[in-house]
Amino acid sequence: MDPFLSAAIEEAERGLSEGGIPIGAVLVHQGRVLGRGHNRRVQQGSAVLHGEMDALERAGRQSGQVYRASVMYTTLSPCAMCTGAILLYGIPHVVVGENRTFMGEEEWLRSRGVRVDVVQDERCIRLMTEFIAAHPTLWYEDIGR
Repeated sequence: MDPFLSAAIEEAERGLSEGGIPIGAVLVHQGRVLGRGHNRRVQQGSAVLHGEMDALERAGRQSGQVYRASVMYTTLSPCAMCTGAILLYGIPHVVVGENRTFMGEEEWLRSRGVRVDVVQDERCIRLMTEFIAAHPTLWYEDIGR
């Protein structure tokens, strides 16, 4: 069990317990978590606080060297906005919990040289499958459909 993916899943579960969308992320540099986050669109009335964006926000300002030597762990395939942030900061590696319930911009990341590992973790799949079934309107709002 990858402890960093587990930390991202804990964040997703925290978001769900707060009444939000269960997507979590952690930004890791040299084996240390710099920032943990989860989707807070509902909780904060935010248009942009997806899990990856929240993890970046909570990591605070970092040097380009740090970002270029970091890994983003996320429970769900990153959307275009989160992919853009990953590319903007030069994060070279993304570990995706699952992409069965939503296929984000993995090919865009790969086309820009980012290593993308998709693990199809059953916990991540279950969290999103159950959430989408219970809250389809909120889910489609979150992904802009």
